[in-house]
Amino acid sequence: MPKKTKKNTFTKYVGIIWLLFIASLILLLLFFLGVSKGILGTMPTFEEIENPNSKLATEIYAANSPIPIGKYYSENRSNATYKELPQNLIDALIATEDVRFFQHSGIDMKRFFSSIFFLGKRGGGSTITQQLAKNLFTNVDRSSTLMRINQKIKELVMSVMLERTYTKEEILTMYLNTVDFVHNSFGIKSAAKTYFDKEVINLLQEESAVLIGMLKGPSKYNPVSNMEESIARRNVVLYQLHNYDFISSAEKDSFQALPIKTDYKASNHINGLAPHFRERLRMWLTDWASSNINLSTGEPYNIYKDGLKVYTTIDSRMQKHAEDAVHEHLSEWQEEFFKHWKNRDAWEYYDKYDRESSYAKQNDLLINKIVKQFQSQDSTLTESKALDLINTPREMSIWSHNGLIDTLLSPIDSVKYYKMILQTGLLAVDPHTGYVKAWVGGTNFEYNQYDHVNKNTKRQVGSTFKPLIYTLAIKEKGYSPCFQVPDMPVCFEPDDARWPIQKRYCPENSDGKSSGMMAIKDGLAGSKNQVTAYLMHELSAQAVVEFAHKMGIESEIPPYPSICLGVADISVYEMIRAYTTFANKGTSNEPVFVSRIEDSHGNVIEEFFAESTPALDEETAYVITQMLRNVVDAAAGYATGARIRFKYNIPKSLEIAAKTGTTQKNSDGWFMGFTPDLLAGVWVGCDDKFIRFRSTTLGQGASTALPIWAKFIEKVYADTTLSYNIKSSFEKPLEDLSVQLDCSIFDQGNDDDNDLEDKFN
Repeated sequence: MPKKTKKNTFTKYVGIIWLLFIASLILLLLFFLGVSKGILGTMPTFEEIENPNSKLATEIYAANSPIPIGKYYSENRSNATYKELPQNLIDALIATEDVRFFQHSGIDMKRFFSSIFFLGKRGGGSTITQQLAKNLFTNVDRSSTLMRINQKIKELVMSVMLERTYTKEEILTMYLNTVDFVHNSFGIKSAAKTYFDKEVINLLQEESAVLIGMLKGPSKYNPVSNMEESIARRNVVLYQLHNYDFISSAEKDSFQALPIKTDYKASNHINGLAPHFRERLRMWLTDWASSNINLSTGEPYNIYKDGLKVYTTIDSRMQKHAEDAVHEHLSEWQEEFFKHWKNRDAWEYYDKYDRESSYAKQNDLLINKIVKQFQSQDSTLTESKALDLINTPREMSIWSHNGLIDTLLSPIDSVKYYKMILQTGLLAVDPHTGYVKAWVGGTNFEYNQYDHVNKNTKRQVGSTFKPLIYTLAIKEKGYSPCFQVPDMPVCFEPDDARWPIQKRYCPENSDGKSSGMMAIKDGLAGSKNQVTAYLMHELSAQAVVEFAHKMGIESEIPPYPSICLGVADISVYEMIRAYTTFANKGTSNEPVFVSRIEDSHGNVIEEFFAESTPALDEETAYVITQMLRNVVDAAAGYATGARIRFKYNIPKSLEIAAKTGTTQKNSDGWFMGFTPDLLAGVWVGCDDKFIRFRSTTLGQGASTALPIWAKFIEKVYADTTLSYNIKSSFEKPLEDLSVQLDCSIFDQGNDDDNDLEDKFN
């Protein structure tokens, strides 16, 4: 039997060691494979990694800009792409968090063992990949040491999986998109907007250093709430950039000497452009989402977490011009309104027309309403105690066009103050496409979120309804703009089947005067009630109602003769649609404010176009447009819109067709107007109809609404980036007109005119 030698024994032990090593390696690989398959608990799938179950904000875009004008979210999270990340941000992240990021394979062994040996005193051992892996796990139980070890193993395995599946650039981008920067800012893209009001690509080196510094503790190193801590941490990041040769010593010193200049924009749905529009869009989009299925989830889309991209038709430049026009005029006219009511109480005021109306009781109604609101909040309040509370002055800040005002007011007086604020609704569209270009739903969204443009927000439209009467008369009766009619009282009798009325109705001109025979184009230019009443008398109430609906007005219109003076309640939105018929050669276009919706990956889900309805022949639309031009271009003092030419910088080279409107007791002021390129409508008034100017000079549409329209158009056509032509003119039909527009060639004393005059004498 051979004798065992030391050499054989050594070889045997070496073999055993190798077997144990290989077996351990195989077991370790099998263990890691098992972990990846879920033996220690659920692991994120690659689909979940690429589409993490994070709540992505829906982003709203204007038609002319790649920068969102708003978001809808439960978490303010928007994903950036690698191309959007500036190099200075990438450098700061690498230098501070993982300088060997591009060399290791997910786990930096040198850093890992160093962290264990020094018990973490020289920094953590986690790489960027490991931090991403950690962020991918949600609802993790770390309540015990065993659970923490279990979770750490899964994160190490996930790090290796990430490195094998994705590029370094993809890992880096995914990581920055998963970070919470507090203040409702999730991901680097939202953080850049929140703290510096910038797109992430535009971050400066020192700004990137601030945000990367926050990764260690977003609350502790927050530049808004802890400036000193934030500066110190930023300077550490800058030191690391210099230490690893990303920046020079001089650059480090220069950046460290700078203060942190934040441009903090609290993430909410109030700030920003077009807040009333964005709220209207939110309601519309919610309805849309509920009836459209997200194929990746099998459930209806959720606008607060599915990361939709909504491309609107709004032009951010025109929206800004519209908001500026509203502010410029109403800041001035609001002061006029307050002066007008100085030493008077609108709630107790009533004149000879109001003695028998409910207006005189408005003060009591308002007080009772507020008392009930106080009692609903505290059931122990007696009416007497509630009255004391609402009448006791207290310190408060109230909104004004020039900023917040600190004052001493009682709750009842503060409510009255806000109810005295003039509100507005402005809607501008391209009449040829129906695309909405600007939407201003009110004076200030934070203090009054009621949208005065919305289809459901209706007010009496006054004389802006008259062009529909004239159009129908031209269409059905064949009248020309030069046709002479009596500017004299016309009466509607209850025994006429066309008028469902109980007593005789004889409308008069607003000034109570009559001028005899008049061309209908002049009747429209001067907004003569009696001329409109005559045309109405030649038609029927039902015919007018049906024609208004054909032009796109959906509101119920009572078939009474008084509708010729605009007593119907109709929204700005509907009036705009009706006027597109004039501006678009007889075809009514439904205003549309969304052009397309994409999913979070940029796939188009749906596109949108205006709903068009032929309502007029092209010639009639052109004729009424020329008549509406007379509202602006006829002699000042006669044409109700003439001040557009002499008061505002809008030259005659730009053709304008328009109509003013003023309702009973000046509760509502309107101006509807269009150029060859753009249609806009403006309403001005208070939320409560009984609060109004007592003077028609001050309260008429030409004083309240026209200036906003004019300022808006002036700004739009002066903006060279919009490329609107200040010399635009309305396109004439290709075929010769069958009616004469130049009334100067007619003998004003023709027999037909005399016959009409005899009829009304």
